[in-house]
Amino acid sequence: MLRLPSQNTDTEWNSNWKDIQPTLRKVRRSMASLRTSSLKVMRVSQLDSDILDIELVDILKEQLWSALSLFKPTIKENLEPELLGLLNLVLFKLSIYDSSATYGAQLQNLKYRNEWKHGGAFESIAKDAPITKTQKILYGLFTVGGQYAWTRANRYITAKGWGELDESDVRNKVYRVLQTGEKYWKAFSLINFLVFLWNGKYRTLIDRVLAMRLVYSKKSMNRQVSFEFLNRQMVWHAFTEFLLFLVPLINVEKLKMKLMRMLLPKSYLVSSKGYDKLPINQCAICHDNTSNENVPVGQVQNFTIHNPYETNCGHHYCYYCIQSKLSVFGDEWPCLRCGEKVSEIHKYIELVEDGKETEKRDEKEEINESSS
Repeated sequence: MLRLPSQNTDTEWNSNWKDIQPTLRKVRRSMASLRTSSLKVMRVSQLDSDILDIELVDILKEQLWSALSLFKPTIKENLEPELLGLLNLVLFKLSIYDSSATYGAQLQNLKYRNEWKHGGAFESIAKDAPITKTQKILYGLFTVGGQYAWTRANRYITAKGWGELDESDVRNKVYRVLQTGEKYWKAFSLINFLVFLWNGKYRTLIDRVLAMRLVYSKKSMNRQVSFEFLNRQMVWHAFTEFLLFLVPLINVEKLKMKLMRMLLPKSYLVSSKGYDKLPINQCAICHDNTSNENVPVGQVQNFTIHNPYETNCGHHYCYYCIQSKLSVFGDEWPCLRCGEKVSEIHKYIELVEDGKETEKRDEKEEINESSS
């Protein structure tokens, strides 16, 4: 049976491909040991993605708490770790487990890749090795499960007071072990963050342990830099600082009172509140201050003038009341009884004559008349 030329070519090609495999493996191994340019991923993009993820969790958390506000408060207090764990689990399933990237990383054009497959010369190759299912499960176990377990255990130990027990007690030893473990975790996390700032590879300690590195999902995408938002924020910040400097220099209450005197007639300012009809021994300012507050029903109000002072228009007020008004409004404050501007005040002394003083005065007048 005769073979066609195409069949002969395919057979020779397959045999040649098999023969060259050992050589290709040697080339790959030698390339892995070669030194190539390292992959550079912007650190600010990785940190921004983490901030976006935290803000997303905070927004969803606020919505969850507002939905639970209609129920008993004990539900939120008792089940807070479980509710937060369920929320983080849903976010993990819809982000990292399904698309190998968090929502914040997707907004920053980032994704996770399996760094174990990119050693040596394969660090900067065009195709990224996806993270395995095992890495995803372990990541969710460490982040979601670890955070829930630590929060629940910490709340339980604190509520039971294990840290206050005797040092020989097993529960106190467990408490000290957990506290020591927390210190070591924070120390290693700090060291990992410093290393991240140096080489920009692994943002968190869990990423380093699982060899999950954030890289660009689309390498050909240009980073659009716009300073419009930054310029707007700088302008508003400068304007806010100017207002904070200017507002204390302006007496707003005095300005408002001056506008009211210019726009409203004097008769309206006096008759609208009816303080011109109060008894003479009653302080109109005390009455005005109390009218703006919520007074319990049935409470007896006392507006008697204490330490009376007389204004230039002839009306009397408590010294503290009239002095506080003049210190705020100056000479723009109108009298609550007549509407005139109060420009000066002086102490009012009421002359009280008893019977004995009157008799002595009458006797003295009679003596003066007889002597004359």
